[in-house]
Amino acid sequence: MIAHWDEIEPNRLDVGPMGLVRIDLGRAAGTVDVGVARLQVDPGKQASAVHVHYAQEEIFYVLGGSGISWQDGSAYEVGPGDCIVHLAGKETHTLIAGPDGLDVLAYGERLSPTLTRLPRSGIFVAPGVLLDASMTGHVWEREPGDLEVPEPSPRPSSIVNLADVEGKFEGRMKHLGRTAGAVRTGLNWVSLAAGEKAAPSHCHSAEEEIFIFLEGEATLRLTPSPQRAVAAPEEEHSLRAGHVVARPAGSGIAHSFRAGDQGCSYLAYGQRNANDVIYYPDSNKILFRGVGLIARLENLDYFDGEED
Repeated sequence: MIAHWDEIEPNRLDVGPMGLVRIDLGRAAGTVDVGVARLQVDPGKQASAVHVHYAQEEIFYVLGGSGISWQDGSAYEVGPGDCIVHLAGKETHTLIAGPDGLDVLAYGERLSPTLTRLPRSGIFVAPGVLLDASMTGHVWEREPGDLEVPEPSPRPSSIVNLADVEGKFEGRMKHLGRTAGAVRTGLNWVSLAAGEKAAPSHCHSAEEEIFIFLEGEATLRLTPSPQRAVAAPEEEHSLRAGHVVARPAGSGIAHSFRAGDQGCSYLAYGQRNANDVIYYPDSNKILFRGVGLIARLENLDYFDGEED
């Protein structure tokens, strides 16, 4: 549920033109249907084989360094604060680090079934299946090392920078993913002043969320719904830059954040599901996301998991 990127065992990958350290933040924090990894790419190396996912949407956020977003043979410069969106089934892509390396967060969905194509390798990959019977070893081993990188072009609308995105609440919340064209998922940047609280305490029935803290300190409050309060009393956890918080769907435990004395900023990633229902325990309200209806609950009767 909570992890820190300095305390997660990194995985070194040196395969073909790829050279990076991959830190699986999502699995360390206990995510279920979505994931996020920190990719620290060596200078001049690729973050992955050139690929396209046919069912999954990907969002990247650049923490530091510089590099190139390679898309269908075109090159676009990227740097700190950039958000890059790749829709399912669209352009083939990878990231290439510049001379100072590239530090990036890679967000994505865990879907089944799904299909990934590596066009330069001539490989299709499905869950548990490699659609090339002659292939052995890591699928990246087939990736040629001579990727042609043209001169950078003007950036498409699918790449936006934090500083250029219009914010809400006096610029303290910015929809990065939506601005860059994300459809299935979203990535927001949030900044809180000292002692300020973020969104009201809430939990989701169908959407999973991941939070990564970038600066400052905060307190996470976890509040079980009334029927679970005995088994799981309210908790508070201290957070700092580098902490990852996972909130899987259907937990029945609401969450909220309050900034520390120096304020904080974080990235919030989540799914968009029209079937989602959001419960706000402090106000006893529910939001039916698909129809945009908010209701206050009266005379509550809680389902205990047993059929009548």
